[in-house]
Amino acid sequence: MNRNNLRACREDPRRTSTDIQVSVTSPNEPVLSRRTIRRRLQVAGLHGRRPHLSWGPREWANHIWSDESRFNLFGTNGIQWIRRPIGSRYAPQYQCPTVKHGGGSVMVWGCFSDTSMGPLKRIVGTMDDMYTKTSWRTQC
Repeated sequence: MNRNNLRACREDPRRTSTDIQVSVTSPNEPVLSRRTIRRRLQVAGLHGRRPHLSWGPREWANHIWSDESRFNLFGTNGIQWIRRPIGSRYAPQYQCPTVKHGGGSVMVWGCFSDTSMGPLKRIVGTMDDMYTKTSWRTQC
């Protein structure tokens, strides 16, 4: 079964673990999970990677990258987890403080190229609002 996984992956490197699972399933053997298939491929040195363009430095130099990030002033957006013994749900050391109405955040936008960095701009509102304003486009 392991050999079939490797062969299927080497024949077509774009195959997903689900595709490999379907193609190598046999009625005489148990079905391997997709996670097990990925682990076995990694052990064989076949790691999942994003494909990159075969550009040289000149092609990459013609592009600008930009991104926006939101920084919470207090707390987190996600679920917080805490490890506690059974029966200690309300003990103060196992509680997490919260702030009503989110506690606020700051959103920023920035860009860079191969030769320099652009300004870091604070975004007031949402990025959707910013794309519709002419002043935003002229600042870039």
